[in-house]
Amino acid sequence: MRTTRFLAGVAAAATALALTACGGTSDSAAETSSSSGSSTASFPITIKHALGETVIAKKPERVATVNWANHEVPLSLGIVPVGMAKANFGDEDGDGVLPWDAAKLKELGAATPVLFDETDGIPFEKVADTKPDVILAAYSGLTAQDYETLSAIAPVVAYPEQPWATAWRDTIKLESQALGLAAEGDKLIADTEQKMKDAVAKHPKLTGKSAMFLTHIDPSDLSKISFYTTHDTRVQFFTDLGLKQPESIAKASAATEEFSITQSSEQVQGLSDVDIIVTYGDADGTMLASLQKDPLLSKIPAIARGSFVSLPGSTPVATAANPTPLAIPFVLDDYVDLLGKAADKI
Repeated sequence: MRTTRFLAGVAAAATALALTACGGTSDSAAETSSSSGSSTASFPITIKHALGETVIAKKPERVATVNWANHEVPLSLGIVPVGMAKANFGDEDGDGVLPWDAAKLKELGAATPVLFDETDGIPFEKVADTKPDVILAAYSGLTAQDYETLSAIAPVVAYPEQPWATAWRDTIKLESQALGLAAEGDKLIADTEQKMKDAVAKHPKLTGKSAMFLTHIDPSDLSKISFYTTHDTRVQFFTDLGLKQPESIAKASAATEEFSITQSSEQVQGLSDVDIIVTYGDADGTMLASLQKDPLLSKIPAIARGSFVSLPGSTPVATAANPTPLAIPFVLDDYVDLLGKAADKI
């Protein structure tokens, strides 16, 4: 069977790759990973992450990315990946490419890269077929087995601490370092931060308000609610926009490493310190109306007064609530406007 032969070859290659990497690692290489400051960065570069330590021997020419949004860093830096994950959320036209990625590819005069359909997991053979020099996955959910398999294809940059918890700044930092473009990555971060400041400045009432992000709500069962913890990048994005974490959410988050928590609706009195609530749902107000009719959830002050943002599912704005390098500037004004309207009701 082809897959079996491929994975057998992967195992053998992984051993060879590990030996090569160990032979090329030095103290000076480790220092380069944190001090390289421009496109003239010297290689090898060593990047430490949660799944190990990756040595990139020379400046990558063929860049592949797997899992959500990792392709946006090289694209932002003018590098078109040879392959990237196919969009499975927020892709309104069904072409597998989100609108901000399509706009960037058009700007660069580039064709759509090979798209990896990850519906049933990473298609390792298809990744291998793109013959990458490096595989970027700083924001991902790679397992140890995924990492080992991909490492047999090319050096892999995995997440620094927990799966699916890498903040957008850290994603840019890690992946720009791997490309030998650390200074350019720092500029990208600074430019993005300035755009956020400019957008928030139009809504001064937002500053200092607290916000929480409910996960998808099931209107047929309002006996419990689920919300993202401070470990999730959607919640961390609130801080970038001048909002603060409610003490109730911060306290609940400190007791777990999970990205979401489910509570009985009988505990909603603990959410009285929340100014604004964001969730996925609809744009016509029916979600808020159903919550305001509920005898328990209607007691949450933010719901009672309508300081509520319902993001229509699988749309660009809903997708970009999970911040990524190209998505942030693409929908920033629209998202901040929605938050600003919610703040106006306080």
